[in-house]
Amino acid sequence: MTYYRPIPNTDAARPAGAHTLAGGWCWFDRVEELHRDAPARLIPAEEVPEEALLRLTAPRPAICGIAFDAPSLIGILNVTPDSFSDGGEHFDPGIALARARAMQKAGAQIVDIGGESTRPGAAEVAIAEEIRRTAPVIRALRAETDLPISIDTRKAAVARDAHEAGATLINDVAGFTFDPALAPFAAKSRLPVCIMHAQGTPEIMQNDPRYDNVALDIYDYLEGRVSALEALGIPRSQMIIDPGIGFGKTLEHNLTLLRSLSLFHGIGCPILLGASRKRFIGTLSGVEEAGARVHGSVAVALAGVAQGVQMLRVHDVTETAQALALWRAATGP
Repeated sequence: MTYYRPIPNTDAARPAGAHTLAGGWCWFDRVEELHRDAPARLIPAEEVPEEALLRLTAPRPAICGIAFDAPSLIGILNVTPDSFSDGGEHFDPGIALARARAMQKAGAQIVDIGGESTRPGAAEVAIAEEIRRTAPVIRALRAETDLPISIDTRKAAVARDAHEAGATLINDVAGFTFDPALAPFAAKSRLPVCIMHAQGTPEIMQNDPRYDNVALDIYDYLEGRVSALEALGIPRSQMIIDPGIGFGKTLEHNLTLLRSLSLFHGIGCPILLGASRKRFIGTLSGVEEAGARVHGSVAVALAGVAQGVQMLRVHDVTETAQALALWRAATGP
């Protein structure tokens, strides 16, 4: 199989004949052609087969009313006692609702609400408890705003209650492989989905993650999951993909993925980058406390946007929104 990684650019001096990447703010006129059994080579975009080039260039349809001609922000709202960065901070429903309001005011286009920590080593939460944590917050938020709400869950029963409460998207860190009832529920309910890659469950994912080729392995996984969900009746146009930074990856795996993000445009779906406050940022910056990794998180987010990543899942909405505004003003896309 041949893979094509566009080389993104945002410079104002765009050459004639350059292609727009995924209908967004980047352009490209060169592509890295990748193989598992041969050296990579740089080729002109015109040499990319027509079908592959169309996937790289076609504008992504809106999802939950969110257009993808500019980067969008997903605010993280963990209503858990033990998430790696903000565990316990929003466990009280009133505090969680206030946090959601603040993120919307700061520029979040969607709020992602999760009731089960998926940090390395985390144990599974009972379905009833996960519903108890998430559904009331979703219901209260929906009562006062039409802001899109994502339910971050691996379980169909949790997603069902969340949808009844007002959630409009399902974000599954297990790529819809944990609960066989979740993908059919999404299809039947006509809900858009975010498909993430993780190697192993949270309990064991960081024990000894290994890949033949981390970028190509995850590309194949995500393409396979997208095709499987298409077969169940979920349109590709209503899917978001997430390479799963930090989920069953070493530091080097994470860095390779960050350098290879534009590869995933070849799947034809919007790309979500969820690297906010993660351990590798602390390792590289020497910042142990997760909540103090704001600056490193913003830097990684901007690196993703420079590769055409359409969605940024972040804890620090205000800071990331400010950085994006300045980045776009300075670069001009």
